[in-house]
Amino acid sequence: MKKLDSGIVAFFRNQGFVIVSTIDEDSSIHNSCKGIVRIDSKGLVYLFDLYKAKTFQNLKNNSTISLTAVDEHKFQGYCLKGRAKIVETESLGSDILALWDDKITSRATKRVIKNIHEEKGSSNHPEILLPKPEYLIVVQVEEIINLTPGKIEEAK
Repeated sequence: MKKLDSGIVAFFRNQGFVIVSTIDEDSSIHNSCKGIVRIDSKGLVYLFDLYKAKTFQNLKNNSTISLTAVDEHKFQGYCLKGRAKIVETESLGSDILALWDDKITSRATKRVIKNIHEEKGSSNHPEILLPKPEYLIVVQVEEIINLTPGKIEEAK
């Protein structure tokens, strides 16, 4: 497992979502968007998945996973590659499940504040309509890829 420095942890905590890539049965890449529930410096990333669909099936067959996030404004990004395991929600503690409620409340609150400031977006609150998570994906990071272009990284 690869340790994550505080800058990478903070970067991923500030992202609204990550692109999760898994491997299909035909060896093609499947991408989906997931929200990070928790990330720590030990190299563990926790993601809730709302549906037992393609990502779930792919991870049952092949634990290879990557998480990609970019901040277009800062021209910065990372890809975390590793292995994932599936943990059914029935075996999770109430503290972990409470993180989902906190995440949804936070997202809905941010949307309301943006709407008050008249920043155009959805006036609905789609987060409220989402189902409870079906399972948790626990990712053990094995490799970190810095997607920030070299010249920009050097200028920091």
